Amino acid sequence: MGRYRPSACLSADMRMLAGLFQPVEAETPYGGRSVTFEPMGSVWLKGGTRRRVERGEGDQRRAVETMKAETRADPRLAVGRVLRFGGADWTIRLVADLRPGRVELELERTR
Repeated sequence: MGRYRPSACLSADMRMLAGLFQPVEAETPYGGRSVTFEPMGSVWLKGGTRRRVERGEGDQRRAVETMKAETRADPRLAVGRVLRFGGADWTIRLVADLRPGRVELELERTR
């Protein structure tokens, strides 16, 4: 039997199934805003390396994690939609053509 290696289980080349959601904003009766997520399907992703940066000024800094992922071209993949995988919601920030039938996504999540 092989030995358990956590780094091998969390490989960046691993494919993962992500749920695709459209954020829908609505005004509450009290003048606030609420956001719900409408399911649109699922997508297989080949994840890349995650990067973490801090944004903001002074005491208002927040941690932002970014990641690039590759997937099949799909017209449902659009900037502003959300991919949910690994227990987190990732917002699509950029969709770029790689080669025919494949796209690269730039994803971002705020912690």
